[in-house]
Parts: sequence; C-alpha cells; structure tokens
Amino acid sequence: MGFFFEDYFPMLGWLDRLTRMRARLERNFSELDRFYQEVIDQHRDPAWRREEDRAEDAIDALLNIQKRGEANVTDEHIKGVLMNIFIAGSDTSSASIEWTMAELMRHPSVMRKAQNEVRSVVGKKGKVEESDLDRLQYLKCILKEVFRVHPTVPLLVPRETIQHCRVDGYDVPAKTRLLINTLAIGRDASIWKRPEEFDPERFVGSDIDFKGHDFELIPFGAGRRICPGMGVGILVVELALANLLYSFNWELPKGTTKADIDMNEAPGVTVHRKSHLYLVAK
Repeated sequence: MGFFFEDYFPMLGWLDRLTRMRARLERNFSELDRFYQEVIDQHRDPAWRREEDRAEDAIDALLNIQKRGEANVTDEHIKGVLMNIFIAGSDTSSASIEWTMAELMRHPSVMRKAQNEVRSVVGKKGKVEESDLDRLQYLKCILKEVFRVHPTVPLLVPRETIQHCRVDGYDVPAKTRLLINTLAIGRDASIWKRPEEFDPERFVGSDIDFKGHDFELIPFGAGRRICPGMGVGILVVELALANLLYSFNWELPKGTTKADIDMNEAPGVTVHRKSHLYLVAK
C-alpha cells in the first residue's frame, strides 16, 4: 500500500518516480509476473499434471480454451485473471477480518453471541472446518453488517454507460464513466434504520444478501462484472474468523478500553484500518 500522486493528480505522476513509488510498483509487478508465469508453465507440464492426479482448476480451463483457439486467450489474459482472483480474495479478506475483529471488540455482546454459536456448532473437534460454515448463521449476519459499514472497496470497478439515459431526473450521456459508492449505499438513512450503528441483528431473519441480487448491499458489485474473487474471499474470511472466535478469548491490551480502538481508515483503493489492531488472545 502507498500513496501515488498519479491516482489523484495525473499531471503530477512524475512525483511518483521521485518518491520511488513507481520503482516499487514495477518491482512488485515483475515479481508477480514471474510467479504467475511459473504457475502457468507448471500447469502446461504433462508430467506434473499426471503426478498431481487432481481435478481441473481455473488455469486448466483457460489453457484448454487457449489450446482449442476458441477465443484469443493469451498468457497475459490468464495472468490478469490470476491477479484478480488473488488480490480480490486476499487483500480485501485480510482487511475484512481486521474490521470485523475491531467491531467485535467494540461490541462485547456480539462477540459473546458469535463465540457461543461457533463453539456450540463445532463442539470438541478442535477447529472449524468448511463443512461447519453453513450452520454459522449469526457469523454470516456479522459479516453482512461489516460489509455494509466497512466495505473494503468503497468505489466499485468503474462502469460506462452504453447509451444516453435519465436517472432521477439527471441526464447521463453515453460513454459516461460511473463510480458506484457502496459505502454511501450502506449508510443511506433512506434504506437502513440507524445506518451508522453496528448491529448484526438487522440481518437476522432477513433475506438480504451480498451476492449481487440486493442492491442495498453490493460490496462485491453485481451483474457480469461482479468480483471474481467473491467466493474465495468469503470462504477465507468466514473460516478465519470462525477459527479465531472458536480457539481464543480476546481482550484488549492492558490499559486500553474499547473507546481507544481507532476506527479511522487508511487511504487506498482497498480500505484498511489506519492503525494496527492489537489484541490479546487467550
């Protein structure tokens, strides 16, 4: 993460070279590009495929399309898909987990209810497994509330209008770039009661979900351009949080109270907390 002048003031993009942010970006890009190429080459190796004896994955599917020539799929396209999946399913996941733990520490009754649910469902197995997640309904309500109040990508992938249209009396010309503000939607008082209050109970018994069908809650977007890493991201967040709640009791460091938890946001496309969250696990 870091601040790029070019993101906000295109004319000042040359300053990014003076701050060495451009060099850092190019270095990270080169390292990731080499990694993605290694993964692609590995999937092309017949010996590796035989040894692994595994089911076909997304890379195999894309390589098969490339081989059959059904579409103009190049290695660069495959790398782009990999980048989308990994970033969408990892960077945002870590941010969501931290926001969730911060809110749970600020709301001890919600924390207790979530822990009671996880521990009653899992019992003495020792860890939460993927098969347990469908029964953790209150944990899902907590995540919906976190996605509403703290969407990790407040501005979705830009859209462009195909033709002229009118929205609420406003003329929107064709080829207009649109940014959808999910943070504003999630805190809109005309949609939500007590929008600034963190209250997972609002989703108990509610059919509202975040998978693109309910426009009140679209942290992953909707339609054909919905986040490709949604499934991976949700699984990672639910599994990580459930195990954190199952395995440990959480406390704030000595001398701090829930009022001391800083809920300010750091700048960036993916919104993390401005300050680190320090907790004591017991």
